[in-house]
Amino acid sequence: MTLENISLFKPWLFKNQRLKNTAKCILNTKIRMNIFRLAGDLSHLAAIIVLLLKIWKTRSCAGISGKSQILFALVFTTRYLDLFTNFISPYNTVMKMIYLGCAYATVYLIYMKFKATYDGNHDTFRAEFLVVPVGGLAFLVNHEFSPLEILWTFSIYLESVAILPQLFMISKTGEAETITTHYLFALGMYRALYLINWIWRYYFENFFDLIAIVAGCVQTILYCDFFYLYITKVLQGKKLSLPA
Repeated sequence: MTLENISLFKPWLFKNQRLKNTAKCILNTKIRMNIFRLAGDLSHLAAIIVLLLKIWKTRSCAGISGKSQILFALVFTTRYLDLFTNFISPYNTVMKMIYLGCAYATVYLIYMKFKATYDGNHDTFRAEFLVVPVGGLAFLVNHEFSPLEILWTFSIYLESVAILPQLFMISKTGEAETITTHYLFALGMYRALYLINWIWRYYFENFFDLIAIVAGCVQTILYCDFFYLYITKVLQGKKLSLPA
């Protein structure tokens, strides 16, 4: 973010306290976006593009959990409700629109265009067991008890566990296509890089968000077993399988 972009918004224009703190942090530190956050965003974007290309080129969504993709669409929807009310930077706005558009495009491809290839028999994880507890936690533990803030907190908590239906599906089928593992690896790297981003911001920008950090740690831990299998199998040309 350039200094010119920073000057486009003022912290007192934000109704939400968390957004005020973020705005003040940027105005006071005048520090450009750090490389870890940028790398995390690019890794996240790469994961989404890899998944969309996989589905479109093969004309199949076999091996992809539709439930995980619905959860991710719900994550972006509840997180970016402020898209047209709070402007931070052109980069921020464009990335939000890309994430939302790609999330719904993926759900459309799975449940409509290539519905015949969707393996619903193995995509059996009970998503409500994630959504309901996460919703309750968002009401109890948040930065501010307001509708937008509760929904933002809900999205942070939900993102940390949204990949579980996909991992569960791989466990049931016993293996995953190589391109699917690349998608999961890029997604896991995005979270790991964001953890480093939070550490960087704490030391260099004096910014600390306990909710985001704890949720990020949970999400990264869920990927640890997958990372090990990816490095020891996929990178050596073998198919990946998770223990049943």
